[in-house]
Amino acid sequence: MKKICILSFIVMLAANATAQRMLTLNEAVDMALKSNFDILVARNDADIDKANNTRSNAGMLPTINMNGTGSYGLNNVYQKLSTGATNSFSSQSSTSLGANVQLSWTLYDGGKMFITKNKLAEIQSLGELQFRSKVMEVTYNVIAAYYDIVRQKQELKSMNEVMNYNKQRVLIAKTGYASGQIVKTELLQAQIDLNVATESAINQKYAISEAQKALNNVLAQDAKNEFDVADSIPESKVPDINELLLRIESSNADILSYKKQIDIAKLALKETQKGYYPTLNLQSGYSLSQLHYSEGTMLNNNSHGFQIGGTLSVPLYNFGETKRKISVAKMELLSAQYNLDDAKLQLSIELQNAYKNFKTQQQLLAIERDNNLLAKENLEISLSRLKLGQTTSLEVHQAQENYMESLTRLINFQYQLKIEEAKIKQLISSL
Repeated sequence: MKKICILSFIVMLAANATAQRMLTLNEAVDMALKSNFDILVARNDADIDKANNTRSNAGMLPTINMNGTGSYGLNNVYQKLSTGATNSFSSQSSTSLGANVQLSWTLYDGGKMFITKNKLAEIQSLGELQFRSKVMEVTYNVIAAYYDIVRQKQELKSMNEVMNYNKQRVLIAKTGYASGQIVKTELLQAQIDLNVATESAINQKYAISEAQKALNNVLAQDAKNEFDVADSIPESKVPDINELLLRIESSNADILSYKKQIDIAKLALKETQKGYYPTLNLQSGYSLSQLHYSEGTMLNNNSHGFQIGGTLSVPLYNFGETKRKISVAKMELLSAQYNLDDAKLQLSIELQNAYKNFKTQQQLLAIERDNNLLAKENLEISLSRLKLGQTTSLEVHQAQENYMESLTRLINFQYQLKIEEAKIKQLISSL
């Protein structure tokens, strides 16, 4: 009895060890948002833009530096004074030490520093929009990869279903051949078809494995990571095309990014135009210096004290450099506007194509659902007729092929419908 219990326990552990973990679509998306390398890079880039958005980076705050100097010299000195006296020193040594704390602060630059600060804030916002766009892209890739596995699983399930019909056909053929009602070639053909279906099922298992690796790649997981997914693709639904066209301009992350780039280009132009304005800088500090001589009328000279001053710089002429920069800034602003207009056009076309494909797949799916019921009924009738000796194995073979093709189309229509739904939601940034 103890041996039986131990054996049962071992079998249970083995079953648990081989059971694959169920992975939902939401879990897959969460994993991708935490681990996908494109997401991590986009998040890091956005954080860099945020770190750069400071008042000091815009030049609005002062800088304070501590400096130190020191030197030692050995010189031959000859001096002739106004009184006619002369001094001569050979190998006179001198030591110089100095230190100071200096403050530099731009008090006025025509308002350029404030424009720069606004530009840094816009660049930070652009970084967040670009991160959002990458999140939509990766989420779409996860959905496509996840439901591809579901599709491959459904395909395998369909193959197994048709294979069961094929097994019934082999049994019927064996019975008919044994009773002398059918020739051996029909039995052989039924067995050949069953073997081919078995081979296809084996290849389909490999396709499922490859699809799992593709999803693991998007999730930044080890390719050997095994899991199970849902058994079916849920129904798909999207808003009306007119509502989608209204939402795309106000919500699409790429369009919002191009609009933000226009705002940045406008600020860059204003920033460049400030090159014609004067600049007022404040300098202040405290210094300490010591001089030591080995010979002469002055052996030591120590000084320390506080200094304050300012520098006014007025640009008079720089060979048209500021004018050139302004011209370039205007062209960059124009390019940003062109990019926005092009993005609006392309995304509008992409959205309308995706919506049209979605509606087309909906119609095809509805037709194929009816067709699938007919193909299944036709196969079952053909098998019944084969049992009664009223038809040939060839007719059943053709009915099996028709039913399998219908199942494949049905699965693909469901998958494509879900993919088009995901594409539409990606375009309006609502995944």
